Amino acid sequence: MCGIAGCYQQADGHKLVDIMTDRIAHRGPDAAGFWSHEDDGVAIHLGFRRLSIIDVSSAASQPMHSGGLTIVYNGELYNYRSLKAELTARGTRFATMSDTEVVLEAWRSWGPAALDRFRGMFALAIFDERSGELVLARDPLGIKPLYYLRRRTGVVFASELKALIAAAGSQLRIEPGAVVASMLYYWLPDQRCAIDGVAKLPPGSWAVARPDGTLTVRKYWDIADVAARAAAGSPADLREVIEESITAHLVADVPVSSFLSGGLDSSIVTVLAHHADRNVDAYTIAFRPQDRRLEAMPDDAAYARKVAARYRISLHEIEISPDIVSLLPRIVDVLDEPIGDPAAINTLLMCEAARERGVKVVLSGMGADELFGGYRKHLACVLASQYGRVPGAGRAVVRGVVGHLPVTAGGRGLRYSRWAKRFLTFAELPEEQRFRRSYTLYDPGELAGLVSPDLASQVAQVVEEHSAIYTDNALDDEINRMCLADARLFLPGLNLAYTDRASMAASVEVRVPFVDTVVAEAAFSIQGTAKIRRGQGKVALKQAARDWLPPEIVNRPKASFSVPLRAWVRHDLAELIRDVLVGGELVSSGVIRRQPLIQMIADDQAGRQDRSKQIWQLLSLELWYRNAQAQGVGHEQATGSRAAAG
Repeated sequence: MCGIAGCYQQADGHKLVDIMTDRIAHRGPDAAGFWSHEDDGVAIHLGFRRLSIIDVSSAASQPMHSGGLTIVYNGELYNYRSLKAELTARGTRFATMSDTEVVLEAWRSWGPAALDRFRGMFALAIFDERSGELVLARDPLGIKPLYYLRRRTGVVFASELKALIAAAGSQLRIEPGAVVASMLYYWLPDQRCAIDGVAKLPPGSWAVARPDGTLTVRKYWDIADVAARAAAGSPADLREVIEESITAHLVADVPVSSFLSGGLDSSIVTVLAHHADRNVDAYTIAFRPQDRRLEAMPDDAAYARKVAARYRISLHEIEISPDIVSLLPRIVDVLDEPIGDPAAINTLLMCEAARERGVKVVLSGMGADELFGGYRKHLACVLASQYGRVPGAGRAVVRGVVGHLPVTAGGRGLRYSRWAKRFLTFAELPEEQRFRRSYTLYDPGELAGLVSPDLASQVAQVVEEHSAIYTDNALDDEINRMCLADARLFLPGLNLAYTDRASMAASVEVRVPFVDTVVAEAAFSIQGTAKIRRGQGKVALKQAARDWLPPEIVNRPKASFSVPLRAWVRHDLAELIRDVLVGGELVSSGVIRRQPLIQMIADDQAGRQDRSKQIWQLLSLELWYRNAQAQGVGHEQATGSRAAAG
């Protein structure tokens, strides 16, 4: 796992690559490499930062050059040994034990068709001296990132946005629509980038840049097509598929550990990984009791201890009581774009603790909720379909009662009150709108009232983009339509994005066995009614897990990978919210309006409404906005901003 950067057809390519690789040195502290080629009117400069996982010898260093092809590659190919055997049988000779060389030789033998054979996570660039073309490619589900910027007649690319900003910040501008999207979602869909002109290569895509200045992007794998084909077939054997995937993800020449929250997904991954390799240990987090009380959080660490003790897994426990005022600016910088999910802090701190013990590779249960219907929003939307059949008078009574419920009392968070209020914000909407509102932070009208009038059209555009993606499928059941939308939006835009950035900031690779093409296909072969049934989510996965885990873990309520957000917003961050957010750049420039913001904060402090997620996201956005400006990135002043700020 590494960091890559490059410049194609750039006169200042060498300088830019040096800048970019220095900025992402955390992704690969073990070694650095550089390669350039300038001939026949073609210029290419490639840079690399290495985190050694497979073939840790210097022979596997990058950029790797062989027979006119040169590669920089960020990722892991879990089936590289079988591909290597196939290529060897075809006459290919290998000089290293690395998966990088297998990727390079597979491209030489099969060209773009090689991408369909790769099983793993990757972002790569391959330059062909014969054609003068540069190829970029990204893994099917978007685990590894790849940003690129069209610049004059060429392309600049890197593993992280911060590298491109470091290289070309003064030429870049903040994209207003992305700012609005980040406020709606609290993260950015993979189809958008916070910086205008910078794009993310879509999951399951490859691109070719040519000496004539053209850049063509093509899909080689599409989860919507895969889901449609799988739904038309027979249900897969989940036990076999998941066991095989977890075993495949253990390929490494260094020790492998696992995250263990005590929830279903992380317990499956940890227990099966430990069964396959007894050296696999685990990491979990715990919070201060007073923080859990206000958050109304279960004690996940207690469940993690039970799992570890039952299966004799060595467990490393980390109590999180961070100086959040100091940590927040750091996590904002780590995340690159305005991602307002505080769970990224958990990932960063756990990875740092693992790295201190010499661990480079950690397994995660991420992806199971998206593919198997495990989020509360999935269950809530199913319940909303039934709620819609309640007579209107009955629904009016429910709205009146729930509207008067507080969300805190006596210093304790009232979880069910929060959930009830949240449920009524979307329960009576049509399917696509209901699903969008079940997990976004605002309804469109509320968001339009919070931002500058000049950004109101951006709100409508972001909402329409969600509708277009949600309805673009051939599936015949609502539950799988929600799962597919999550696999296309929520998974790459939020969970995979923050996991990559936060883990790599600690120089640790996180592997996600559920986010696998074989697992995804198996997931969509299962009908939605087998995923959510009788008020329970992830039913099919739980049935499979009964062979692996005790009932108290299989049947426990959903365990969120969360933080004591409400305690932080009410107490630790109160001064920062007042001084930095209310008195900040977003308000002064007119991006958001002062009065709706003040009202939101007051409602949260008084316990009338739980607005902690919105406030955290806006505070994160404010710090990101300032960071971008400090690095020379421009922004559009909202028309009439001083009036709008009032």
